[in-house]
Amino acid sequence: MVSLRRHAERHRTDRVGWLRAAVLGANDGIVSTASLLLGVAAASAGHGNVLMTGVAGLVAGAMSMAAGEYVSVHSQSDTEKADLARERVELETDPAAERRELTAIYVGRGLKAELATEVAEQLMAHDALGAHARDELGISETMSARPLQAALASEGSFAVGAALPLAVAALVPGAALIAWVSGLSLAFLAALGAVAAHSGGAPVLAGAWRVTFWGALAMAITAGAGALFGAVG
Repeated sequence: MVSLRRHAERHRTDRVGWLRAAVLGANDGIVSTASLLLGVAAASAGHGNVLMTGVAGLVAGAMSMAAGEYVSVHSQSDTEKADLARERVELETDPAAERRELTAIYVGRGLKAELATEVAEQLMAHDALGAHARDELGISETMSARPLQAALASEGSFAVGAALPLAVAALVPGAALIAWVSGLSLAFLAALGAVAAHSGGAPVLAGAWRVTFWGALAMAITAGAGALFGAVG
């Protein structure tokens, strides 16, 4: 007799939605706030103005991330709901055609026609809409869009990420601000990239290097622009 008891497994795909939003938010918070601070500092602004700009950037960026992520993921959710509604109607009006469609999918994946037909019939008898959502539309519980979760993850992680370079700027005297904010922000980015890569099962060094490189480039360009406009002013 074949045992139907499942063995315990841990997969990383169940964290894709919130992990992507959290990493994007934290990365954006560090890069944009550090770049903003460096650009204003390079323009010879006073320490108080630099901090005020950083706080404004944190608040505006966190709200922008939340709104943008919510709208974007909600659009995906709306599309999924529309596809499911259309599939539900097709199952009600022409179940035989839907069964043939599901059978063809399984044949395309390597099953013999007789077995594919039997699998399609049994799955449709158990949960027809679920079978078509998963195997025809590619919609599953793990990968489905969650707008509110993505928005909160992005907003919170952006605020945390932005607070790091802002705290450095608040603690460091004006003369050394650029060096300290640049160096520690790159360290924060490297740590974030490593943690995100580890959480997603990717190579840690590659993840850290990728995030750090693009962050350094953004900070260098913004600081250069600030220095240029400061000199012109």
